[in-house]
Amino acid sequence: ITMAATRSVMRAVRVFEFGGPEVLKLQSDVLVPAPKENQVLIKVHACGVNPVETYIRSGTYARKPALPYTPGSDVAGVIEGVGEHVTAFKKGDRVFTTGTISGGYADYAVAAANRVFPLSEKLNFKEGAAIGIPYFTAYRALVQKGHAKAGESVLVHGASGGVGIAACQIARACGLKVLGTAGTEEGMSRVLRNGAHQVFNHREANYIDKIKEYTGMKGVDIIIEMLSNVNLATDLQLLAYAGRVMVVGCRGPIEINPRDTMSKESSIIGVSLFLATEEEHRECATTVLDGVEAGWLKPAVGSEYPLEKVAKAHEDIIHCSGAQGKMVLLL
Repeated sequence: ITMAATRSVMRAVRVFEFGGPEVLKLQSDVLVPAPKENQVLIKVHACGVNPVETYIRSGTYARKPALPYTPGSDVAGVIEGVGEHVTAFKKGDRVFTTGTISGGYADYAVAAANRVFPLSEKLNFKEGAAIGIPYFTAYRALVQKGHAKAGESVLVHGASGGVGIAACQIARACGLKVLGTAGTEEGMSRVLRNGAHQVFNHREANYIDKIKEYTGMKGVDIIIEMLSNVNLATDLQLLAYAGRVMVVGCRGPIEINPRDTMSKESSIIGVSLFLATEEEHRECATTVLDGVEAGWLKPAVGSEYPLEKVAKAHEDIIHCSGAQGKMVLLL
């Protein structure tokens, strides 16, 4: 019997053309991928859903994968097999990832061993799937690119979602004064429970004034911005001298007045986890794993969907008002 004939099949979401959520096709006859050198095969228990996956699927993102492809990068599960030269993991290990090679919206996924990390017994698989992209992105935005220092203030704009909660927890652990915004009562209380000193409702007409008032008109040192196409112009009004806006998320263009950066010598800095060096990736991992062990890092899981409802998940992550933690697919 040839090897291919003995390899089993699995369920996986496949995208054959770019477009709306309806292009996500769940198939049950996809071959289970085999791990090559320095790769591992993971039995996926949960997979995070990220806004960027909807942009890639729609074909509007700078990076376009070759069609057909399976979306999904941050999975949590159990090692099923390892490729050559992999010594850090063995079959049966609980792990989470910050990226996959074959795609995470599937029963099994192949990942590069250097994008796989041990999942603490303190966390379940759903929580494991809520770590990868949010916490690594938040750490990159705050520390690696934002150079946050203890004693500084940070405003997390859209703090109730996956990256927002991660940013609040990391900022609090780093000794920053943490302010957050959310759009619902439930979201606001979640932000306070996850490390923010103060929270503001960004649906209130005068919330910007309230933030200014709270900071004694001094402004904030860092803003972590999830929706820069809406908020960037007002963010520049909220910064302290030498403050910086970290652009984590954006869904379109916006008009700003560059003079607003001159008056305070402020900076607008884009953040992309995709561009992190190997060393930066390891630094993120060390902080995250230490945070889990120390107990201050506790992923907040939001809406949960079975794999069959993947199109609904993609719809909700863009159109649902009031993010609540990290959205996950359960397998």
